[in-house]
Amino acid sequence: MPPIPPSPEHPAQDPAVRAALRAALRREKIAARAALSPADHAARSRQIEAALAAVLDTLAAKLGGAPRLGFCWPHQGEFDARGLVERLLARGWTACLPVVVAEEMSLAFRPWTPTTPLAPDRYGIPTPTAGDFVTPEVLLIPLVAVDDRNYRIGYGGGFFDRTLAALAAAGHRATAIGVGFELARVADTLPGPHDMPLDFVVTERGSSG
Repeated sequence: MPPIPPSPEHPAQDPAVRAALRAALRREKIAARAALSPADHAARSRQIEAALAAVLDTLAAKLGGAPRLGFCWPHQGEFDARGLVERLLARGWTACLPVVVAEEMSLAFRPWTPTTPLAPDRYGIPTPTAGDFVTPEVLLIPLVAVDDRNYRIGYGGGFFDRTLAALAAAGHRATAIGVGFELARVADTLPGPHDMPLDFVVTERGSSG
């Protein structure tokens, strides 16, 4: 899906104003996620896992096999996909985690299993320390905020937008699935020209494409 311009409500948004509004949304949604009680977080996560498993099974059937799945180590109260990924590994899938090579660059990916050696990266997120780089075919991308056009707000580094663009340019377009809690929904994320829309969004209320 090619990027589309910001919505008509913000046709000429000043870049500084846009950045400030997105930063405010980011703070609001991270705080809302942190405010979930452990029991509420766990209940919502189970619903997300069921919906996500159904989407991944459908994609695998369409692709004629088990695609290589990129996912993220849970951070700041995000949905934890590790349990689902481990079950997929037992069914013959392969998985990989992102590696930050450098600022302003796209992410690289290394294979992951529960026994893969990990070390904290510059952001304190566990990351594989060795292994050849691989290319994900399906990519689970955490949501801080997301709108009805499937544009997301992350943590502001732009890593996933650059990664999706780089994969597509190299002929390896990955199916991008945004994963997060329904509280991430907003009317408009104010996307810019380099923001990439997601193919699917999965929350505890189900999936949408």
